[in-house]
Amino acid sequence: MTSADRRFALHYIEMVVVMFVGMAVLGAVVGLVAEIDGTGAMLVEMGASMTVPMVAWMRFRGHAWLPCLEMGASMVLPTLATLALLGSGIVEGDGALMVILHAVMLPAMLVAMLLRRDEYSCDHGHHRQVTA
Repeated sequence: MTSADRRFALHYIEMVVVMFVGMAVLGAVVGLVAEIDGTGAMLVEMGASMTVPMVAWMRFRGHAWLPCLEMGASMVLPTLATLALLGSGIVEGDGALMVILHAVMLPAMLVAMLLRRDEYSCDHGHHRQVTA
């Protein structure tokens, strides 16, 4: 495995960690200030609580807006698709929809990263030099 491959893998792991930490932290905060009632609202809250921290973290790490928006889309599109499954009645169970949501988000993130392999295979310091 090359050093670029290792950096790419570490970028992916970092994104997944930020996604799940964001989900836990923002989910807890939202739970304190609002009552999320219904499967659709829960899916929207889940998608937002993972997307917002990930995009914020990417900006903090020096990524330009376009890759951040692409990564955000890799989170939002599965959320919308899961809402469509719910709305159409194809899938109704909370647990099944959550599994689908996460099972699609993880490879969607990987696809977004593979489309910009150079972006995610370099050192984070490179992002700051390019976008500063």
